[in-house]
Amino acid sequence: MDIIDILILIAVAAVAVTLGLGLYNLKRGGEGANVRSNKLMRLRVALQAVAVLLLMIGMWLKRTHAG
Repeated sequence: MDIIDILILIAVAAVAVTLGLGLYNLKRGGEGANVRSNKLMRLRVALQAVAVLLLMIGMWLKRTHAG
């Protein structure tokens, strides 16, 4: 397993955790829930962008360095 594969797994796990936290926050509700939900949504979108970028880099590396 290459370092890029590990980074992709970490990024995907971070997206999943952030999504779970966002869903929990929606269920819990309460004061300030909208602000927390927006922050978590922005964080999730940023993490998804990182995950997609890492996937693209990983595919490019595997294609160009394939034996």
